[in-house]
Formats: sequence, C-alpha cells, structure tokens
Amino acid sequence: MKKDSNGYRLRISGVVQGVGFRPFVWRIAHELNINGWVLNNAAGVEVAIEADHTCLQQFISRLKDELPPLASITDIQSEPLDISVEGFEIIASQSGDVTTGCAPDAATCSDCRSELFDPENRRYRYPFINCTNCGPRLSIIRQIPYDRASTTMTGFTLCPACEAEYNDPADRRFHAQPNACAECGPQVWLEQSDGQRIDTQEPFELLAKAIRAGQIVAIKGLGGFHLACDATNEAAVAELRQRKYRPAKAFALMAKSIEQIRCYADIDPVSEAMLNSPAAPVVLLTPESEPQASGALSSLIAPGQYQLGFMLPYTPIHWLLMDRLDTPLVMTSGNRSGAPQAISNDEAREQLSGIADLLLMHDRPIHNRVDDSVVRQVEGQTHILRRARGFAPRSIPLPEGFTDVSDLLALGADLKNTLCLIQSGRAVLSQHIGDLEDARTYEQFQHTQALYQNLYQHQPEYLVCDLHPEYFSSKYAHQLADNSGVELLQVQHHHAHLAACLGDNNYPLGAEPVLGICLDGTGFGTDETLWGCEFLLGDYRQSERVGSLQPFPLIGGTRAIREPWRCLYAQLKQSLPEQSDNQLETLFPLLSGKPLATLDQMVAKQLNAPLSSSAGRLFDAVAAALDCQSEVISYEGQAAIELETLAWQGDPESEPYGFKIDRQTMRIDPAPFWQQLIDDIEKGARTPADMARAFHCGFAEVVAELAGQLQTRHGFSTVALSGGVIQNQLLFLALKEHLQRAGFNVLWHRELPTNDGAIAFGQALIAAAQLIDLSGPEGAIHN
Repeated sequence: MKKDSNGYRLRISGVVQGVGFRPFVWRIAHELNINGWVLNNAAGVEVAIEADHTCLQQFISRLKDELPPLASITDIQSEPLDISVEGFEIIASQSGDVTTGCAPDAATCSDCRSELFDPENRRYRYPFINCTNCGPRLSIIRQIPYDRASTTMTGFTLCPACEAEYNDPADRRFHAQPNACAECGPQVWLEQSDGQRIDTQEPFELLAKAIRAGQIVAIKGLGGFHLACDATNEAAVAELRQRKYRPAKAFALMAKSIEQIRCYADIDPVSEAMLNSPAAPVVLLTPESEPQASGALSSLIAPGQYQLGFMLPYTPIHWLLMDRLDTPLVMTSGNRSGAPQAISNDEAREQLSGIADLLLMHDRPIHNRVDDSVVRQVEGQTHILRRARGFAPRSIPLPEGFTDVSDLLALGADLKNTLCLIQSGRAVLSQHIGDLEDARTYEQFQHTQALYQNLYQHQPEYLVCDLHPEYFSSKYAHQLADNSGVELLQVQHHHAHLAACLGDNNYPLGAEPVLGICLDGTGFGTDETLWGCEFLLGDYRQSERVGSLQPFPLIGGTRAIREPWRCLYAQLKQSLPEQSDNQLETLFPLLSGKPLATLDQMVAKQLNAPLSSSAGRLFDAVAAALDCQSEVISYEGQAAIELETLAWQGDPESEPYGFKIDRQTMRIDPAPFWQQLIDDIEKGARTPADMARAFHCGFAEVVAELAGQLQTRHGFSTVALSGGVIQNQLLFLALKEHLQRAGFNVLWHRELPTNDGAIAFGQALIAAAQLIDLSGPEGAIHN
C-alpha cells in the first residue's frame, strides 16, 4: 500500500525570473525551516518542499505577501510529492515549453544608488551597478530562461568577487544576470563627433563640462541613446532642434531630484510615486506659474503645450552625470526626427555624429530597443500614454471568460505600433515600437516580432491584423500568413479600440454589450471609408456602427493630415456652402493664396478626397481656424495639441458651442458650430482661447447627448472611451463628467494607452473571443 506523500511540488508562473525570486523563495524556506529545492524552468519557477498542508499554506501566503519589488505571480499550482532532502537549495535551470514572463527594465534601486556614491564600496561610481531589484532586463535579453548566457552580458566573465555574490542566495546580487564591477564588467568612454576616442579618467566630468558650455551630447543608456543638453540654455535647445530636425515636438526633461522638479512644475502624490517607481517613466506635469529656480527653462522645450515631461535618473550613468550638474537636461531620443533611437555604437556614430558634439559610449550591447514610457496623472489615477521601458513586456491577464484561448499573434496598427501575443491564458504586449512608415522602425517591428516569438517559443495558431489593406502591419501579416500557412484574421480598427478598453478594464467576455465611443485620427471602416468619430454598440465578438460624425472630404488624402488648413476648408465648404471663397478668405486669411478652386474640383470629381468621419481631423480644422499650426504640422497631432493648450487658457465658464444631431442617421453635424464660430470672429466677441474652450465643451456635450439618444434605442448602460483624441485631457474630463452625470458606467484606459498603442491588444481579444464562439455573427471577422 502506497504511503501518503510528505510534501508538495509548486509550479509558479508570472514575472518570476530575473527578479530575485529564487533567493526570495530560499529565504522564506530557511525562515520556515523547510527542506526542498527551487529552480527556474521555461514555465516559470518550480519549488519542491517537504511540508504538511498547514505549512504549505503558510509558505504560499508568504510568497504572495512578500514578493520582491519586480516580481509578480499570476498562478501557483500545487500537487502532492514524495520528497526527502536535507536543507533547501537552488538548483540549475531546466528547459521546456516557455510560459514564464520577462521582467521589464527597472530603474536603479536605492541600495545601488547608495553604493554608487559610497567611497568605501567597491562599486563606487561604477556606471553599471545593479542587483536583482534593478537594472536591465528586456533591453539585454535574447531568449528565455533569463540566465546570463541568454543576455548580452554573456561576453563578460565574472571576477571572483562578483561570482561569489552571484552564487550566494543570501546576497542581493544572487543570479543578477547583469552583475559586474569595474574589474570584470562593461566600461564607458567618450568619443568626439568624428569618432576619435578621448583619453580621460573622468568621462562624466568632461561630459558635464560640455553641457555647461552649451554643447549637445549623446548618451548610451539602458534601451538606446539619448541626446542631451542644458534645458535652461535657449541657444543649446534651439541648436538641438535644428540639428535633430525636430522643430516643435516636445522634449523630455531629466532632473536630478524631486526637489529640482518642484522648482519648475507642480507635483501631486500620484505623479511623485510614478517618478520614483521602478518604471521611472516620463511624467507629464503642469508647469509652475512662477518657477522657483534661478535659471528658467528654455521656451523651446515644449512649444504649444501646457505640460512638461519630467523624469528622474534611472541608470547609474544618469546618476553620475546629474550629480555633476545643477540644471535639468533635455533628454530626448538619440535619433534624427522620425527614425528609431540608435542602440548600437555604430548606429550612433552614423546617426548622431552630425548632432552631438560628444558621445558617451559603452560596451554592454543593447539587444532590444526600449523607449522611455510616458504617463500622466488624471484625477488621481495614472494614464499611460506610451508603454515601454519599465512596463513592457509585463503580461496582462485576460478577462473572465477567455478560457482555452488559441495562441495568437496580433500585429497592431501602423502608428504607435505594438505587437501582442496570447499564450497560456495571458496577453503579452510589446514595448512601443513606433510609426512603421519609417524603414528603420519597420525593421525594428520585424525584430520585435521575431524576438517575442523566440522569447516565449510562441507558435501562433492564428495571425491578426487591421482591416486597412495599405497598413504596413497588415501587409506584413499577409506575408507571414502566406509563408507559414497560418490563418489570418482581420479586425476593424475602432472595434479593436473598443475591445482594448474593455480588456483594460477586465470587462467579462459574457457581459452585456457596451457603447464604444472611439475618437481618433483615421481608421479603415467596414464601408471602406475612413472612420474616426465612432459610436459602436458591441463587445469583444462583434460591433455595430450606430452613430458617427458627419463625414467630410480629406482633400488631398494624407496631405490633409499634414496640412490642417485643408480640413478647415473642407469643413467650411460642407457646413456653410453659401459662403463664397472670397468670404472665407476674408474670415480666415490663412486660406488666401491657396488653390481653393483646385480643391473644389477634387471634391466634385472625387479625386483624392476620401470621405472621413474623423474627430481628429475636425480638431485640426478648428485648430487651423484659430491659428494653431494651420499650415503644415511637424509631428502627428500637433495642431490638435496646440488647440487643447489654447483651450486650457480659456474661460471655463465660456458658453459651449452648439452642434446638431441628425436623428435619422445618428450623426453629429458641426454646421451650427461653424456658424457660431464665424459670428464670434466677425464680432470679436470672444478671444481665441475662449473659442477653443467653447469648442471642447460643446463637442463633449454633443457626444454625450448622442450617447443618451442611442441608449434610448439600444438599452446599454456602459460606455467605453478609446482612441487617440481621448488623450486630450480637457475633452476627456468634460466628456466623462457628462456621461457619468447621465447615469452611465464609464470605462476608460487604465494600464494601456488609449491611442493606437493598445490596438494589438484589442485585435487579439476580438480574435480570441470569436474563435471561442465560432457561431458568432457572420462578418465579424474579415478574412
């Protein structure tokens, strides 16, 4: 007769590799006097313990309650096990089917910072100090399991002192894969712009001296290069904009401390916590009306914007540099405008030699490009605008009802691209990749797809892409499908926005349909027109377009996106056909000298003037009317961003402009708004700021009003907000208030961007839901 088992085997999944999890388990086992072992495998961490059921529960409870800072547990499975061992040990990793996660890169922890500036510590001022609680992860990993041989640290052999730390379970650096010191690890050096190495023992002092002298420097950091200069030096910032070909898009800032940031911006508790978090993102903050610092920031940091993006040092390299400076730095991606940031020394020499006067190089290879994340606080909650360093590739649990989900790979959108794979009941969303129209970004997109499939040994049963036939991501998906024989599913853009918002809120698969209000630039609609202000009744499986903005022509196609005056003219001609071109030119001088007759012919003959219901293009038109970057924009969303900045300066009590709802088509008609705006311009009755504010408030009101009318017809109770236009904080707050006052349960993005950065997640959820229920409505997935 078989005797009862005397122990248990635990299989633990989540972010449990490369985060100090095994020594954490070892410590708890020793404190509880438990015998057994722990190891890494491709599925996560496996633990065997000699214990009764009561001791097992105590052990599991402590695992969940005392996690290391960077670890997270998604599941613990236990089964009886016969075991007889003395003591508790950490044993070698095993291979197998990958289901574990890779941890995000993490900012330098307080313990390492203390050691960095301790003259008695052997890593005093060593630029690559790290431990299991901080340092590079995603940026250096090549494959799972996360062991040193799987990272770019494989070329650095540990010295005896570092090896002793690496092998000691009681040490903070036990199995810290990037562990190193000045004797055995990576090194930094300075180069001139011509590639000549500078012979110095004090590279950071020379770098700081160059910055104080107004020079521009390139710095190789964690996930790529940055370009930096003194943020209080107007001439240096102007020169950086000229050399980088970045005339207006905001620069991020790095300050040496929270106290220094307070000299320039208001910091609330949520923002302060994010600044100090292991993710250490760029946090958008409202500038101080009267800066307390002796040196004011350059006016060219964020022209036309109402917030500044600050971050704290997050690598030892940053800390060593900022320790020698008394002013904040511009810290922007190391690239020419539009291209991905350089990650290798050779790329930096090629791309940045004409921009940077000095380059700080190092020899720890960056395998994966990882941009800085961007967040802001809204009503006490964190909104993520760009999800990258510090957040990706942390896995995302699937909502209730997503069981036995097929393995999928979703390819995302073309702007703000990310990839999403579904495997073993969880979603993994890649770091921000960027805009795929740039050839080097497209190469990074392909690299990231191959990387994630390698990291997770992911063999998708289905591929998912956007419905737009001209998206680079969609064309690539078709190529993958053709080459692999894997079935390709296509998902409408705004349905993906809706699903991403639902998933971000853990909305159950079987819950009632919601109204998705998706406001963005453009997305390819099921009627083959360009959508962008959509009211979708639906859920994960299906959606029905039940309302929209009145479509108008984008005269010149993509040129209308780059030249806001074209959107203004199209709106005026459609909304106020009785106004002659001469009258419009008198009202809006920016239209003078434009080829308006040619534009009229293009619309009449339907030549390169596709119809669009885009909210983003409506905002562009209003921005042009109020002289906010009306001619040509230099970055995506510039006109609308400057319009919002102008609106924040307006009177909050400004009477909102009125819009009309066509009850037959359930479309928003902006014609009444345009007539009111023209009346105000002619009378000089309001300032441009008040008119911008009145537009925002009026548009929020009519969107909420249409939601109320649609509720009467369709009976939903929940509204989900998504799309890039929802990043407009003024619009978001006003719209949310109107909807909540009307009794709706309002959902918005929490952990994922509301822009196209979450499209891949939405695509994956839609495909997964429809594959779970293949009897869903015909046509919901477009093959």
